[in-house]
Amino acid sequence: MSSEDPGAVSRAALDLTYVLYNDSSVLSHVLALLTLTPILLNPAYAALAVWTRELLFFEMWAGQMLCECFNYVLKHIIQEERPNQDLGDGYGFPSSHSQWMGYFASFLILHFSLRHRFVSTGYRILDLARDVFLYTFILAWSASVAFSRYYLSYHSPPQVLWGFAIGVAFGTIYYALTEYIPTRRPHSLLGRFRTALLGNPVSTWFRIRDGWSVWADSGTEAQWLRWREEWDRQRLAAKKADVKAQ
Repeated sequence: MSSEDPGAVSRAALDLTYVLYNDSSVLSHVLALLTLTPILLNPAYAALAVWTRELLFFEMWAGQMLCECFNYVLKHIIQEERPNQDLGDGYGFPSSHSQWMGYFASFLILHFSLRHRFVSTGYRILDLARDVFLYTFILAWSASVAFSRYYLSYHSPPQVLWGFAIGVAFGTIYYALTEYIPTRRPHSLLGRFRTALLGNPVSTWFRIRDGWSVWADSGTEAQWLRWREEWDRQRLAAKKADVKAQ
């Protein structure tokens, strides 16, 4: 154990989760929590990728990291300072949080629009309301995180807007290259690469799959129906066993 005086040790704040906000404002507090979204999305990506083994989540996570690397490169090329130097180190253009959420929103909305299909409720108005709510929630969440960077004085409006726009452009191009073109044109170079990626022994061993290539909802409804069938069968068997025991 070190014998150094704790008061004499130089300490630094972990900028990854260090957020300054106006503690007298409820809105400021809420936005300070929202601004942590990019950090919280990483374990969400990891959990979804490991639990479902869906190729989509591995692709989306990888794209998110590539978008972040692109942001780092842009910042060091442009070298524009932040509007308030007291609130953070590093360059400010474009805002990495805004770019992160722009990518997240565009990739997710494109997937829900072009590949994923929810099971119908049987009522067109309810299906429409569900879709409107989903897209509105994704956009509002992403825009709120981007707005938090301006409201908390970490970035200027142009840094936020450009960051979000770059994220949307990156997410759109990346989705087209990894999902749209390979699935719509399976015999293209990207399509053959995707097939090889799914069919190789390593992916087979890890049980990597593309559920959307078989089911419109990636198999959620089919899995639930299979579970319900087995669950009902076990309950019926248990009831019969109880009757015999009496």
